Amino acid sequence: MQKIVLIWLGVFFLATFPSVAQKTATINVATYNLRYNTASDGVNAWPNRKENVKALVQYHELDLFGTQEALRGQLDDVAELKEFAFLGKGRDDGQQGGEHSAIFYRKDRFKVLESGDFWLSETPDVPGKGWDATCCNRICSWAKFQDLNTKKQFYFFSVHFDHQGVKARQESGKLMVKKIQEIAKSTPAICVGDFNSTPETEQIKHMQTLLNDAHQVTKMPPYGPEGTFNAFKWDAPLRDRIDYIFVSKNIEVQKYAALTDGKDQRFPSDHLPVVARVLIK
Repeated sequence: MQKIVLIWLGVFFLATFPSVAQKTATINVATYNLRYNTASDGVNAWPNRKENVKALVQYHELDLFGTQEALRGQLDDVAELKEFAFLGKGRDDGQQGGEHSAIFYRKDRFKVLESGDFWLSETPDVPGKGWDATCCNRICSWAKFQDLNTKKQFYFFSVHFDHQGVKARQESGKLMVKKIQEIAKSTPAICVGDFNSTPETEQIKHMQTLLNDAHQVTKMPPYGPEGTFNAFKWDAPLRDRIDYIFVSKNIEVQKYAALTDGKDQRFPSDHLPVVARVLIK
């Protein structure tokens, strides 16, 4: 009789609280362009925003997220959240110079198995501009992780496409697909970033030849505005989606959102963070 009661209680618990077991398997991933640290932003300069960024990461219980634009000092500020570590090199010199496309991860949840970086150019192994880009070097940082909860392995890529060069964005889409195939092969992959591209563009369509757009395949309807760039304007129309989370076909997207969190009618960055809860099957 006691055994029957224990079995019944176990079944009841799983039926009533399925998310307890599921939460340990799901991963809250995000992409967040943090806007580089420049005094010319005035009231929106990084020192006035950094605590809000950290609070957002904690409140939404992010597990793994890619950042764009942040300088090394900004990454160190975010890493004051002691549960996180980060990786990724500066786009200027492959060390700490310039903006990064860094990856933050929970140290008690994920183990880094491999990592690397490449540039969005005709010579991806060395720092440099690509195609018709005139402003900046562009970099992608990546890592292979093992989820210590599930023991599953997967790759995570964080990237920032050029904002001026049309050809640079088109070719960057092709390079990303090629590199993800070369690096991840058949292992599940997640690619996040600021693509400076709306969904109908050639480069976004090309990304979708390999990976799913989380916005399109989420089980729960997308939450929040369509657009992801706010320009630090509280009343921004938020029409254009330029920040993305892409996932392998064997990764389930349970929910997706562009978050409009703010304080005193100010956003923590000039981009909205895009978040998704995913399950690697």
